[in-house]
Amino acid sequence: MGIGNTLRLSSRMLHRRILYSSARSFTTTEGHRPTIVHKRSLDILHDPWFNKGTAFTMTERDRLDLRGLLPPSVMDSEQQIQRFMTDLKRLEEQARDGPSDPNALAKWRILNRLHDRNETMYYKVLIANIEEYAPIVYTPTVGLVCQNYSGLFRRPRGMYFSSEDRGEMMSMVYNWPAEQVDMIVVTDGSRILGLGDLGIHGIGISVGKLDLYVAAAGINPQRVLPVMIDVGTNNEKLLKDPLYLGLQQHRLENDEYIEVIDEFMEAVFTRWPHVIVQFEDFQSKWAFKLLQRYRNRYRMFNDDVQGTAGVAIAGLLGAVRAQGRPMLDFPKMKIVVAGAGSAGIGVLNTARKTMARMLGNTETAFESAQSQFWVVDAQGLITEGRDNIDPEAQPFARKTKEMERQGLKEGASLVEVVREVKPDVLLGLSAVGGLFSKEVLEAMKGSTSTRPAIFAMSNPTKNAECTAQEAFSILGDNIIFASGSPFKNVDLGNGHVGHCNQGNNMYLFPGIGLGVLLSGTPIVSDGMLQAAAECLAAYMSEEEVLKGIIYPPISRIRDITKRIAAAVIKEAIEEDLVGGYREMDARELKKLNEEELMAYVENNMWSPEYPTLVYKDD
Repeated sequence: MGIGNTLRLSSRMLHRRILYSSARSFTTTEGHRPTIVHKRSLDILHDPWFNKGTAFTMTERDRLDLRGLLPPSVMDSEQQIQRFMTDLKRLEEQARDGPSDPNALAKWRILNRLHDRNETMYYKVLIANIEEYAPIVYTPTVGLVCQNYSGLFRRPRGMYFSSEDRGEMMSMVYNWPAEQVDMIVVTDGSRILGLGDLGIHGIGISVGKLDLYVAAAGINPQRVLPVMIDVGTNNEKLLKDPLYLGLQQHRLENDEYIEVIDEFMEAVFTRWPHVIVQFEDFQSKWAFKLLQRYRNRYRMFNDDVQGTAGVAIAGLLGAVRAQGRPMLDFPKMKIVVAGAGSAGIGVLNTARKTMARMLGNTETAFESAQSQFWVVDAQGLITEGRDNIDPEAQPFARKTKEMERQGLKEGASLVEVVREVKPDVLLGLSAVGGLFSKEVLEAMKGSTSTRPAIFAMSNPTKNAECTAQEAFSILGDNIIFASGSPFKNVDLGNGHVGHCNQGNNMYLFPGIGLGVLLSGTPIVSDGMLQAAAECLAAYMSEEEVLKGIIYPPISRIRDITKRIAAAVIKEAIEEDLVGGYREMDARELKKLNEEELMAYVENNMWSPEYPTLVYKDD
């Protein structure tokens, strides 16, 4: 190679490195270059986006008219965190509203107050203590928060669109102060976790999810927007509650409902054309319909249908590895699924696609994959003999004659199905606490698998199909156990530990969102979701998997998210859907090698550092 070519190559490589370093733009350099603000004095201290509390330097205090409004001692952020954590331990009990108020809710109150005062410090505390506080800001505590939201409401967070706002949403979106929004999490409150219709109280799940987008994916908190769409509630208790903050009318249905969601989607994508919208906790009948309606028109996905499915697939592939088998053996797994709601059907569809892809993606492959599932809902085993089968569940209805040969019939109970099928995996997405009874778990002893898997994936904790203790005490230590909410590992004696794997959506949705954002893809494809799931499945080492550890600890969440985002970007490139992000155009993005791609992702993850503030008059 000539000197000229060498110099040109070196120049291109240097240009690329500079490019992906400078691509940090808003999301990272906001913390490294001065930030222009248009307020001073108490207005700054009352703005959680810019307030630093005692961390304001004396120069900033003079520049922003803060001298005398704060104690004279200047503290750095580490000292502030130390002070906060000391106060947190002391105030936990005092924050409780009597003995019936769980300690977790007390912690949520204290963290929420910090969020209201100082957003940067809030996320610094959350990231530094993610294992302890993820269950507080997200499941399972967020379920309690949503159930009590009217009583906990202190100041608005996010936006509320209602059926009363029809015709006004296009102008309403301009009430939000951020010029750019990268991520929206929206709910209609109709199916919050496994708690049912909580109406406007569902805004808590949108806030909690976005806290994890910030903490895990480094989405800038000034560019996220929690949204509640209030179309009424069918919860009679809320309809009669004089303190309820939402519309006290029954839910809109049919075309009226669709028109409200359509108007909202058009409004947010008109103001912010590149925003990503995650649909959260919509009841099943709307979850699938809205996903199909919007997925090819907007950058959106449904976490209950697609995120839950991805996490479950990653766990199922991990369970195959835990048996000492290659992931390509997944199509041989017999799986009994308890629950045929949006999450259950989402997992079934994704698992079937994964199996079929491994078998060659032919029509025969799909039929073969479909035959590996037995679906049990509230009415029992779903077969073709059932009247009025849900269209989404129809493909998984078992043939009546085939079931008769297995000694099963339409409506057979879960224990009967487990006993006859002898499955490799018992997967719970039913939202029915305790569904995996002693009798059901005893029946799993007949599994033909060398290491059967029990997945009790329903949230919150009280809706888990069984606990880790129940599973290990009945089936012994030679099982794989996973749950949606956290359980402690089980001491089995003699130095043996029953590992409880938390198969929570938080492993996937932050990385999917970040990867979609940084790739510039116009849609969220099935291939991207599949790439995310496979990345998570492969994350654990062989040694960890053989010990029964199929999901990583929450403490690694930022590293997991970074890798999943990179996997999503690579899939977007593979599908020729990549559009680029800020200074990194599609052409340059396609040239990045593995190391450069990881650096590109990491450089665009926001970290909670106080920026230097400079006042400028409007």
